[in-house]
Amino acid sequence: MTPEMAFECLLVSHDPAVFCTMHRILKDFSIATNICLSTSKATDLLEEGSTDLIVIDWDPESSPELLQEISKSLLKQKPTVLAVASDDQVVPGVHVLVRKPITPESGTHSIRTAYSRMLMDFRKHVRYAVMAEVYATGARNRTLPVIVGDIGEGGVGIRTKEKLSIGEVLSFVLPLPGTAKEISIQARVLWTRPYGIGGCQFVRIPPSDLEILNEWLISRCRIKTPLVGWTD
Repeated sequence: MTPEMAFECLLVSHDPAVFCTMHRILKDFSIATNICLSTSKATDLLEEGSTDLIVIDWDPESSPELLQEISKSLLKQKPTVLAVASDDQVVPGVHVLVRKPITPESGTHSIRTAYSRMLMDFRKHVRYAVMAEVYATGARNRTLPVIVGDIGEGGVGIRTKEKLSIGEVLSFVLPLPGTAKEISIQARVLWTRPYGIGGCQFVRIPPSDLEILNEWLISRCRIKTPLVGWTD
């Protein structure tokens, strides 16, 4: 990740009023935008897997098809969907709704809501490299050498030559790059692969260590800062 990383948006609209207003607001939020005039083009771009936000100028005939494609996609992290609609109808699969005619105020409010959701989703899924060698205590108090490859809000990715069992809880002390104190972690093995890697979900971290971890994760989060006023 770099300090210039920005969220990416697909803006699906052929209405000049919607396009001009939303495009300006998205620019203010430092969100990189691809413009689509049709849902078919949007579907093609979705397959690239880099879209964080979709802003749809809602068309009752074609827009539901795009939502179906999103729900059927194999993307691990689904994009946030914002619909610009003529009424307040509740649409399954839409996370944020803004009424027409759209104004700078209503558009900014809707993008701010979507941005908060994207930021939480990003922090939930992103992992940061650690590459730390530790000794973990597993089932029946066995000790095993483990390399912690990456860490995020919910867990860690590990590598070991030892056999792991799904559901086994590992306890270890992890040094975080740039911090003065190691943190204690208990994590449950969720999945393994034959070539020695696995994924673990946090079971318990002492409150003081969890605070250190959260501060460390936030310090590594390099989302491009919006031009508009923003408080996280």
